[in-house]
Amino acid sequence: MVRSSAEDVDGYLAEVEEGRRGVLTRLRQLCRSELNGFDEVMAYGMPAYERDGVAEIAFASQKQYISFYLMRSDVREAFSGRLAAQDMGKGCLRFRKPERVDFELVRDLLRATAAAPGTIC
Repeated sequence: MVRSSAEDVDGYLAEVEEGRRGVLTRLRQLCRSELNGFDEVMAYGMPAYERDGVAEIAFASQKQYISFYLMRSDVREAFSGRLAAQDMGKGCLRFRKPERVDFELVRDLLRATAAAPGTIC
């Protein structure tokens, strides 16, 4: 699945292949627990988390990997050392195998994002 037409995150997760559903559900749980004050929405066919109507975090099941979108350039810069060893595009952290999702890193990125508003790329 690259882009979903699901109306909500529950519908999105129901469409995801079984081998990835558990990891994506855990990502969702982390987002919901760490991103206080954010709204969970569907944007661009994937789950996203908005503060004041602006998406700062999203995740998706792509064809070749699970993606975690970190739209905050200030947070990416603050974590540049930890992100250097990761498969990272401009704003997309890619996990090629579900079992390799670094939930500790994701949690720390979410906490840094939630701490204060910042620059969106």
